[in-house]
Amino acid sequence: MRHPVAAALIALVVLILVGSTIAIVPETKQGVIVRFGNPEYIVNRYRQNEKFGQTGAGVIVRAPFIDQIVWIDKRVLSVEMERQQVLSTDQLRLQVDAFARYRIVDPLRMYIAAGNEERVGEALRPILGSALRNELGKRPFAALLSPERGQVMDNIEAGLNRVARQYGAQIVDVRIKRADLPDGTPLDNTFTRMRTAREQEAATIRAQGAKQAQIIRAEADANAARIYAESYGKDPAFYDFYRAMQSYRYTFAPERGGQTNIILSPDNEFLRQFQGRR
Repeated sequence: MRHPVAAALIALVVLILVGSTIAIVPETKQGVIVRFGNPEYIVNRYRQNEKFGQTGAGVIVRAPFIDQIVWIDKRVLSVEMERQQVLSTDQLRLQVDAFARYRIVDPLRMYIAAGNEERVGEALRPILGSALRNELGKRPFAALLSPERGQVMDNIEAGLNRVARQYGAQIVDVRIKRADLPDGTPLDNTFTRMRTAREQEAATIRAQGAKQAQIIRAEADANAARIYAESYGKDPAFYDFYRAMQSYRYTFAPERGGQTNIILSPDNEFLRQFQGRR
């Protein structure tokens, strides 16, 4: 207590020494220990399927004033691609927005190749745009509206992964947010072609349906004629009676609407079935 200034200086030195020796590693970070500019080892390195709370996070000890820690995120990171104009095989210019999600799985390689995680994103962004243009340039616009889109994303992800491995990263997913036609005449022409194609397809379906209906109707008429002929051969009198009843139904049926007056002679041949058998 006689020398408070000296005690304060000693306490300050101790605090600085402790702060330079002890570090706390978060669960969401992995660190590269750098000594005199050279990476020495990794703390809390990412491991697939590791459980929360069972990683290398916590308190670590390092050489004071010598070891520096470069922190690298263990979580999934995202890189946004600037809007790109892509020419499809059917000569349509598309405005495409996409993004990729990645994770640093080899922090040592990432530190050597890029220095920090921000530079990894900057390096992947133009590669994503190039891979997207190359892949979509091989396909028509309709491929983006079909199940083939999943295969397109897989191909882009595989090509981007080959570059990402050079930076110690692994691509988790690649997705297209939007793929629009530019406003104006190209868009209107595309809609017109799509409408014409759908109308032609509808006309073809209607023609096939009409043809099929005619075939079914002809087969039904032929089958009915065959049944009538067989009935006439078995019992001509019953067949004659059945046909007369059908004729009466269509002639005198009330559902035809209105009233119909028919004047016939009692011995008219049309009314023979009302006379009974002779």
